[in-house]
Amino acid sequence: MTAEAVPDLGEQVRVLQQRAVEATNNGQPLAGRRLLHTALRLLGWSSPDTPPGPGPDRPAVRVLTSLAGVEVVLGHSERGFHLLDTAEAAVAPEDRGVLLQQRGLLLVLVGRMGEALPYLDEAIPLLRRAGEEVVLARSLLNRALLHQIAGRVRPAMADLGQCAELGSRYPSERALVAKARHGRGQCRVLTGDIPGALRDFDAAGVVYAELCAEMLGPLGVDKARALLAAGLPSEAAIELDAALGLFAVSRLDQEHAEAELTRARAALATGRPAEAREWAARARAHFRRRGNETWAAVATLTVLRADFAAGRRLAAVAAATEALADQLTALGLRNDAEAAALLSARANIARREVGRAGDQLAKRLGAGAPPPSHVVRSGAGAVRARPTGAGGRAFATARAGLDRLDAHRVRFGSFDLQTGAASLGDELARAGLAAALGTADPMVVFRWLDRSRARAFQVPAVRAPTDERTLDAVAELRHLAHEARTAELAGRPATQARRRCLALERVIRARDWQTGGGDGYHAGAPFADVAAELDRAGSVLLSFLTDRTGFKALVLAGGRLSLVALGDPAAVAEALARLHSDLDTLCGRRLPHAIDRVVRTSLRRQLAVLTEHLLAPLAATIADADVVIVPNAPLSTVPWGLLPPLRGRPVTVSPSPSAWHAARRGADGTAAGRVLVVAGPALDHAPAEASRISAVYPGGTLLTGAHATVAATLGALGDAAIVHFAAHGHHEPENVLFSRLDLADGPLMAYDVHQLETAPRHVVLSACDVGRSVVRPGDEFLGFTAALLYSGSQTVVSSVARVDDQAAVEVMYAYHRALVRGVRAPRALADATRGEPLTPFVCFGA
Repeated sequence: MTAEAVPDLGEQVRVLQQRAVEATNNGQPLAGRRLLHTALRLLGWSSPDTPPGPGPDRPAVRVLTSLAGVEVVLGHSERGFHLLDTAEAAVAPEDRGVLLQQRGLLLVLVGRMGEALPYLDEAIPLLRRAGEEVVLARSLLNRALLHQIAGRVRPAMADLGQCAELGSRYPSERALVAKARHGRGQCRVLTGDIPGALRDFDAAGVVYAELCAEMLGPLGVDKARALLAAGLPSEAAIELDAALGLFAVSRLDQEHAEAELTRARAALATGRPAEAREWAARARAHFRRRGNETWAAVATLTVLRADFAAGRRLAAVAAATEALADQLTALGLRNDAEAAALLSARANIARREVGRAGDQLAKRLGAGAPPPSHVVRSGAGAVRARPTGAGGRAFATARAGLDRLDAHRVRFGSFDLQTGAASLGDELARAGLAAALGTADPMVVFRWLDRSRARAFQVPAVRAPTDERTLDAVAELRHLAHEARTAELAGRPATQARRRCLALERVIRARDWQTGGGDGYHAGAPFADVAAELDRAGSVLLSFLTDRTGFKALVLAGGRLSLVALGDPAAVAEALARLHSDLDTLCGRRLPHAIDRVVRTSLRRQLAVLTEHLLAPLAATIADADVVIVPNAPLSTVPWGLLPPLRGRPVTVSPSPSAWHAARRGADGTAAGRVLVVAGPALDHAPAEASRISAVYPGGTLLTGAHATVAATLGALGDAAIVHFAAHGHHEPENVLFSRLDLADGPLMAYDVHQLETAPRHVVLSACDVGRSVVRPGDEFLGFTAALLYSGSQTVVSSVARVDDQAAVEVMYAYHRALVRGVRAPRALADATRGEPLTPFVCFGA
């Protein structure tokens, strides 16, 4: 070998090793291994297992060190550590930092976290002195991962910051900088900053898509974890299914198993414990095949969570999770250990071993525990306190948990995330309500209901920042939705357009999730203020709730509170489903006389059942007063004005007593201010209805035909006092942000409403179904009507079922004529529907 050839050979080996490291880091370990074997052959090594000769062999040691990492990534842990031992026997002093950091990384990959940290701590100053800046940056990234897993967010963020700063010095290390941003997002999830985490993930994803698409799978898993922490398990499952598809064509076995485990958590959060157990058991087997007992222990915890959720083997769950907590603590997984201890306490509570559970709950959560863990602990504490008769302690514990939940979700600017986060406190809400009912004090129940329900409506609205990517997605969605709707009306399929619309909706929704929160909550209205406003309005307040015995109504009338037992939830659910079916059957149809009679008889029967179970016990209390109703989730689609005791009576539906009070104080019930009337396409009665109503308001704005565009409508909404829409409406229960009204050039969506700087005070939606809502835990209402109320509209009149077109025209004309005379909305609607008793319009807000 000539002297001139030596540098060439060294350079070839160095390039091959660099390419191998990049390939492995970017999710292509098989390619990395091939490159490293080529480098060893160039160096004259026939086999990586060949013992090194005497003295340092720097190029070979560096290649062997990298190859050890590749083998561990591929699941060959024993071989990887053997190669590292081979390299260590010949390592030069100046390369010791490189070898130490690699040993630390390999220990991380096999789950031996406690052993890994000392190696990285020793390696980092050696690498800094040796000027190995790129290897140093990667070591900092790996140490940050260890800190993050242990719940040490502050040192993790410090390491990630240094990693990004070092990596940014080298144009070739953009992927490394993206991984630091990715890691920062993982840390933000632990602190509860979900919008910030999603922004970091989004930024990392842009680089991954360009340079290392294989990393999009692990990134999808972390996005899913963030969505789980925000209470959106169905959306997390979508991310995970996409990630699992990517792992199917890669050899990232560890990340694949983590995706399976996270998929188990998503199934558990959506109430499917059997499916969760299957995913978690699959992940555990996957980890064990890799020899990673640390992650196998975490998977075992999820298996036990599934058993607990299914009510299976509670004694075994309690004992196993208590032992598992000690094992996870020894492995350095503090947050998982605390989760195991908490699960053991909850299992003991379910077994009525409250003393044992109390000892476990008395231990304080660590400072690095994520916010949802504190909420779950508070819920368990409230449940534990109830059987011992400590009503005051149970209620105080539940209130403290609600405070933590509020502090968590107030960081979200997205209404979607704010309402989703309530699911994290589902057990807490139930425990708090049980504790409040246990006090036998209606005032305590009132305060809990007003404090715990529809909390998103008390968060100041935050507008999502507009950016070019989102604007383009919204524009494309509107265009394609209009094309799809036009095709469907013409009887042509629009499968591809609808599929693309769903993809765009997901992009827009994901961008909305990245919006940060505002300045906390609006203060709830004091009880005395709610009572006084009800007296001024001549109204009684009925807040409905459900416990183990059935429906109850908390009644506020004449300044006095009472709690009244009502009927059977199962009977109400069946009657409500039949009622909606009957209304749909009758809507706009001329049925044969015999069928018409049967349907109307059924309809009257269902109304009688609803009256019997929900209103009959309240007849003497409400007398002839106007009624304000705060429904819970099972009653969100009741057309209250159709029930005989409420027919012709002013009825208002509101998310909570405080929300009603705020809307009432902001509404004046008159037609003062600019009026906008909009008629949508493909609806025969819409132009005539719009013209008649516009004539009631001289000087108002009328948009019909080609002029009724989304842009023209949004431009006129901001300074309108009263807005009337005569348009087709579509409630989207699977994606309520895109419930919509059809306009001339596309849909006006609930998403658009959330972007309004100023919402119209009073909105009338003469459209089918857009009064319907999806109700999440915490009685958080979502939909087109909810979007208007959240954005600041005081009153929204909309339908909770299909509406006959001609009947709607007459009702709406009479309604607006009453508004012009100064009649308040609930009375105006009650009077307008007297002649059309089957119109299911509801007055929401005030």
